[in-house]
Amino acid sequence: MPIVLRLYEFYRVLHDAVQKFPKSEKYSLGQALQNTTLILLRSIIIATRSDKITRKGTLSASNADLDILKLLIRLALDTKSLDQKKYLLLETMLQEIGRMLGGWLRSLGN
Repeated sequence: MPIVLRLYEFYRVLHDAVQKFPKSEKYSLGQALQNTTLILLRSIIIATRSDKITRKGTLSASNADLDILKLLIRLALDTKSLDQKKYLLLETMLQEIGRMLGGWLRSLGN
């Protein structure tokens, strides 16, 4: 599933970035970023194996997790834990994941 591959790649880039966070942020903000990404990846995988009714709820929750992830990435930039270049790369990846997730939700209908 392409969205799973994009999230996997996002986590790899994020993991490398978190390793360079200041120690004061690595084990708080960095850990929150990594945990939220893994929760999102897990819920997307669960959605691929769910029936249509369950899938819609799971994807809606995933969409909320994605919004939290975007906020945390922005917070990492604002606290100078993340440089501008890495922020732009991660944000671009999240936007692509968001488009894929939104398309999947729309395909399920109301």
